[in-house]
This record gives sequence, C-alpha cells and structure tokens, in this order.
Amino acid sequence: MQAQQMISTHPDARARPNDALIRCIEECYSCAQTCTSCADACLAEPKVRDLTQCIRMNLDCADICNITGRIATRRTGSDEEIIRRMLDACGAACRLCGDECQRHASMHEHCRVCADACQRCMRTCEEAGHSMAH
Repeated sequence: MQAQQMISTHPDARARPNDALIRCIEECYSCAQTCTSCADACLAEPKVRDLTQCIRMNLDCADICNITGRIATRRTGSDEEIIRRMLDACGAACRLCGDECQRHASMHEHCRVCADACQRCMRTCEEAGHSMAH
C-alpha cells in the first residue's frame, strides 16, 4: 500500500509519519478485506448455519477495521484521542473475530487465514496506540 507515501507528502503533515500507525493503517485495510472474504467463504460452506456467529464477527471486524484505517489516515486536524479509541476498538474486534475464526480453523482454511490476519491487525493496533502520545 502507499499509505506512508501519501501521508508523508501531505502539505499539513507537521512531522515525520508515525511508522507504527502507518503499518496499522495497512493492516486494518488488509484485515478488512480478509474478514470480508472469510464471511463470503463461510456463506458458501455446506453447514453455513454453524458459521453464523463467525460471519457476523467477520462483517463487524471488517467494518471496524475499514473505518479505523480511514480515521487513522486523516491526520490533518485529527484528534488523537479519537484515533487511540478507534485503535482500541479495532484491536478488540480483531481479537474477538480472530478467536471465533480460530474455533473453525481446523475445518476451514479461510478461517485459519482470517484468524492470522486478525491477530496481526490486533498487534499493530496495540503498537500504534502505544506509539501515540497520551
């Protein structure tokens, strides 16, 4: 992705971009795509009823990751408290979704891939939150 290039060229950027936040933005978008894809794959499974909660978690996580990436990207005039709170919410959504997908990972490869993506995104949200001034 080109998040770092775009943010570093922004005319109102006051300082060097926060690398942890840049990684988080990229992981948020990647996780959103993976969760959306996993939900779609779950819908194609023969026992889709057994995956209802997984599908819901996937869709919620995808939405939260997407909006967190968008808010974290808009640095001009941003309120860092809002970004930190979104990072916390995104990390929690990724943890819950990852746990749910992990329950199905031995039977569905798409759930294993999604659980891994959620874990990566959760870690980068935590790192980005710690990297921001409080």
